[in-house]
Amino acid sequence: MINFRLMRQLWLFCVVAEHEHFGKAARALGMSQPPLTEQIKILEQALKVKLFERSRQGTRLTPQGRAVLPAVQKFAEQMQQLEGAVQQALAGHSGTLTIGAITQALTDVLPDLIREVKQQHPHLTVAVKEIDSAEAVSLLQSGSIDLAFARLEGEVGSGIATLPLMQDQLAVALPEHHRLADQNQVELADLADEEFVMFARQISPSSFDTIIAACRQAGFSPRIVHEVRSAVSQLAFVSCGQGAALVPLSLHRLAPANIRLLPLEGNIRITTAAAAWNLGRLDVLLEQVLSYLQRRASSLV
Repeated sequence: MINFRLMRQLWLFCVVAEHEHFGKAARALGMSQPPLTEQIKILEQALKVKLFERSRQGTRLTPQGRAVLPAVQKFAEQMQQLEGAVQQALAGHSGTLTIGAITQALTDVLPDLIREVKQQHPHLTVAVKEIDSAEAVSLLQSGSIDLAFARLEGEVGSGIATLPLMQDQLAVALPEHHRLADQNQVELADLADEEFVMFARQISPSSFDTIIAACRQAGFSPRIVHEVRSAVSQLAFVSCGQGAALVPLSLHRLAPANIRLLPLEGNIRITTAAAAWNLGRLDVLLEQVLSYLQRRASSLV
């Protein structure tokens, strides 16, 4: 339990030490001198140390008082910061919002979001860290991040809510001289004999499972010869002639010149970015951010 009386006494100690006079300190505090003197005596009794030497010339810190003053000043400063932070947090105006995001969300979602949030909360600190989709849930549950943007779908973890923000059509990346490279669309079943470059399942389990399920529905299990950490790496491996890759169609803007990115027939959709948050750690600020995301969700999907 917080001892607010002790906190006040420590604050009074700092003021008396600053003015080196009980009368001047009392006037600065807007109180009479006897209650101030009494509170300092109680503090000395609680700490079992004499803090001041009193004389007609004024008040001086004892050696023990000088020794503890820096720590008490730091504590008083932290208490002021805490009080301010509490008030700001209650109003939702400042603080720190820690966001974890996969690479695609860093470029496609966060710039507009951060710009909007900073307009509403100019004193807010937004801390961004790059994560894998598989890390999102554990980071949210531990409180390491407040909000995640990752490839997540369905039930992802206890106490974690998700909001799909971006979906894309699944496409295949092929070397420019591939037998199917001149087609406008490709049937997934026509890729049954290909060697695939895939991101590892632990990077984004839900996206991996969605793609594998689509392949099996088309009548085959993909032969994965290379596992990488991102869709951009998939494109790089295809560019080096290491196989084909199933990636979001929107990545055509990042595709090297020597590969073709072709949509798959059937308009197979995958979630490329979803917001996720811990229901047990909601506060005013996060609720406002989520309200913004919910308003934007229809236009982002």
